[in-house]
Amino acid sequence: MSLLEILRSPDLVDRGIAADRTYAANDVVVAEGDEDRRMFLIEEGTVRVTGRVTLEAGRHIQPGLSDLGPGEVFGELMLFEGGARSATVTAIAPTRLREFDAVRLADWFDAHPEQGYVVLKSLFTILTVRLRKADQRLANLFAWGLKMHGIDKHL
Repeated sequence: MSLLEILRSPDLVDRGIAADRTYAANDVVVAEGDEDRRMFLIEEGTVRVTGRVTLEAGRHIQPGLSDLGPGEVFGELMLFEGGARSATVTAIAPTRLREFDAVRLADWFDAHPEQGYVVLKSLFTILTVRLRKADQRLANLFAWGLKMHGIDKHL
């Protein structure tokens, strides 16, 4: 079985672990700072992940970090621990999501370790790819900052 086959299982809906939800364009799915334990699978549509950045003089910008589409997951960190959301996710087109209660899903994986292993292995791969992309963006931003301030000439 694959990650998608497991997460799309009707059994998860029947057991109250998952529910299908729809969002219109511009609907906020989760907001940065929210404290909930939900994870999502995108069935149809597209969402944008954004973060809030504070600038000088109290100004803020909300840059897009990534766009995600069908077959992708987000909120996967909620499987491992609770806490405040680190980003806002907004539907940028009509979107259908499968929403999971992460606590109940983790409990279900404990009771079904073969499927839990497949999902966790897939999620670690997703997290690794996202971390590598974030590292590259950070390095590029750092290099840009050095150049913009003329510091790169002194290195």
